[in-house]
Amino acid sequence: MNTFLFILLLAAMGAVVYVLVRGVIAMANGKDVTGEVQQGYMQKRVLYQGVAIVIVVLILAMAGGGRG
Repeated sequence: MNTFLFILLLAAMGAVVYVLVRGVIAMANGKDVTGEVQQGYMQKRVLYQGVAIVIVVLILAMAGGGRG
């Protein structure tokens, strides 16, 4: 189970990096005058970071679950 959560954590971290890079590239292009595209990337990044944090909490809870 820990291996599965670790793989999910890596996928979530990869998603965060991907969305972050896409957002920076979109901002560098300067074509989005209203900022809607950057806002969308920001919301996705925060969502993926939240998912990664939940997975980390689950991994820590499982690691410390055997202790009394």
